[in-house]
Amino acid sequence: MMKVVITRKRQEAQGIFSFELASEDGRALPAFSAGSHIDVHVPGGPVRQYSLCNDPTETHRYLIAVLRDPASRGGSDGMHERVHEGNTLEISAPRNHFALAHEARRSLLLAGGIGVTPIVCMAERLAVLGADFEMHYAARSREGTAFVDRIQASDFANQVHFHFDDGDPGQKLDLGTVLSKADIDTHLYVCGPKGFMDAVLGMARAQGWGEEQLHWEFFAGADAVPRADDGSFEVQLASSGRVISIAPDETVVQALSNAGVEIMVSCEQGVCGTCLTRVLQGEVDHRDAYLTPEEQAANDQFTPCCSRSKSARLVLDL
Repeated sequence: MMKVVITRKRQEAQGIFSFELASEDGRALPAFSAGSHIDVHVPGGPVRQYSLCNDPTETHRYLIAVLRDPASRGGSDGMHERVHEGNTLEISAPRNHFALAHEARRSLLLAGGIGVTPIVCMAERLAVLGADFEMHYAARSREGTAFVDRIQASDFANQVHFHFDDGDPGQKLDLGTVLSKADIDTHLYVCGPKGFMDAVLGMARAQGWGEEQLHWEFFAGADAVPRADDGSFEVQLASSGRVISIAPDETVVQALSNAGVEIMVSCEQGVCGTCLTRVLQGEVDHRDAYLTPEEQAANDQFTPCCSRSKSARLVLDL
């Protein structure tokens, strides 16, 4: 973890503010690559993950952008209301679970709303490399679309297509057409609201895209709230044999913490992978947005912040 200073706060679009971060002591910040994110400890709120959207060659600053969510649980509200120029924040070093596949001959970038933050960084990196790519940016309206001027002033502006929900029907995003142009040498990158990403990934899979060609990053997962059919189960710690019961209304992380067993967590929504834990026995009920379908099917790891068990017991590598 490190402390940074907010050197600039700027409204990028309706409901979206960007925040420029610099190290507190003036030193160079840790390097990052396109697609990276940082954990931000929101003042008076939770830890949230925000993608870095500035040039990765810059070492004097990080740039993030935050959409104010009407259903905020303290993250976006805290950033918009309680974070101002001159304030300090505690952040993590950058991590990248959404990296570019540089072996791809062509890249297709799809951004939905605030999901543009990692996508625009990818587009700029691909442009520097002279790589073949196409970008589609969908948003509800022009007024709520961040970084439009930045994109239109770029050298790759003619490779970007904007799609507005309130615009002319002819310019709206036609996923079937966009995704039908793929071949095995094309990689797809998508980021945005869950509904948008589910639609993109569902259409891509239906059109025969291979999982190795699909890359995505969710900003939020499903809330870890109990379902009507949730039952109790047990987890066993492989190192000691200790068995801990998980009630229908608590997560594995909560139950382990109450029993004095701490697991490192961050998002608590199955998005970031911080709490990923190895499973030795049992059948997992995956509820995360982090693991791929193939990784979930392997049944050898899970996110205890939100996922549960289909079997009476899970044996964990703890």
